[in-house]
Amino acid sequence: MEFDNGILQLSAFMSVTLGIVVLFVGKRVNDVVEFLREFSIPEPVTGGLIASLLVTLLYLFSGIEISFDLAARDVLLIYFFTTIGINSSLKDLMAGGKPLVILLLITIAYMFVQNLTGITVAALFDQPTAVGMLGGTVSLIGGHGTAIAWSPRIAEEYGISNAMEIGIACATFGLILASLMGGPIAKFLITRHKLTPEKVEQLDIGVAEKQSDSLKIDHLDFLDAILAIHVCAIFGFLINSGLAGLGLKLPLFVTCLFAGILITNLIPKSFPRFSGRVWPSRKPAMYQEYDAGYQLTN
Repeated sequence: MEFDNGILQLSAFMSVTLGIVVLFVGKRVNDVVEFLREFSIPEPVTGGLIASLLVTLLYLFSGIEISFDLAARDVLLIYFFTTIGINSSLKDLMAGGKPLVILLLITIAYMFVQNLTGITVAALFDQPTAVGMLGGTVSLIGGHGTAIAWSPRIAEEYGISNAMEIGIACATFGLILASLMGGPIAKFLITRHKLTPEKVEQLDIGVAEKQSDSLKIDHLDFLDAILAIHVCAIFGFLINSGLAGLGLKLPLFVTCLFAGILITNLIPKSFPRFSGRVWPSRKPAMYQEYDAGYQLTN
């Protein structure tokens, strides 16, 4: 941590540490404020809004700017998307049936709407078309990961020096807006139409509260999960390099995600592993809890 010319520079270690603190702040606030839980406001959003307000006040009243070293971000991004791939099941995808196809078609349609809206707004402000794309599906469908991955290339090829800032700002705006609106709208619709589940399904993501105390994860479970992530990341890197050689450039996290999906769904569970353990897909050491902001808790 260094202070130079009015800029407080936080190392990658401190940035990750602060991120963890912000998450716990959000959790503690959500535990106290009932309406945040009632409307399913994600804990990272609560903590993030508080942190952004504090950083803004610090800058306004002292002129001190905080700069974060984001080197760890790109590594954690690979971990995040690789675990999504490892926990993905093609059987679940096939079981989605007609509702899944309808949802996919609606999503694709709205992707065109997003891009057309972004390009139109960019044109109104005499900005390049690429800026509109950054404010469209790149950030709103792709989220922070896609914005981070594609912004450098857009900056290089289209001469938009602040492409990263635009992409992250749009992704953050979409994340916060979706998080603040999604819960209340869902609760309103559930209450208005008196919706109830036909049956109580067993959790396939996360851990039930009553299970959490009895669930045991030892050090070997944890290390085995890390090893699986690294194996998929290595294959993802090889796939990425091969595609790059063919002229197709994809973000590394995308090919790592694909590698996780392929390994999980193509290699039999009985296949012998070096660790002597079953592939950790959807095992306690790699349970995932998602929210609108792509938050992941292992």
